[in-house]
Amino acid sequence: MGYAFAMSACIGCGRVFSYNPVRVPSLTVNGRREPICRDCVTWVNPMRRKNGLPEIIPAPDAYEAVNEAEL
Repeated sequence: MGYAFAMSACIGCGRVFSYNPVRVPSLTVNGRREPICRDCVTWVNPMRRKNGLPEIIPAPDAYEAVNEAEL
């Protein structure tokens, strides 16, 4: 049994980060799901609340490795 994680740039800040590709929060940009890092989620949630949008609530394991059986 193994574990895996994905790495790519955050759609918010552009910083490369690792995440669980099954559970990471994402935004749809130009028809593609783009991952968003934990720092950007923390930064954007107050603005989302202010604008009447639901907060982005990451899964507890969104930024951890995923069991390969879940891929």
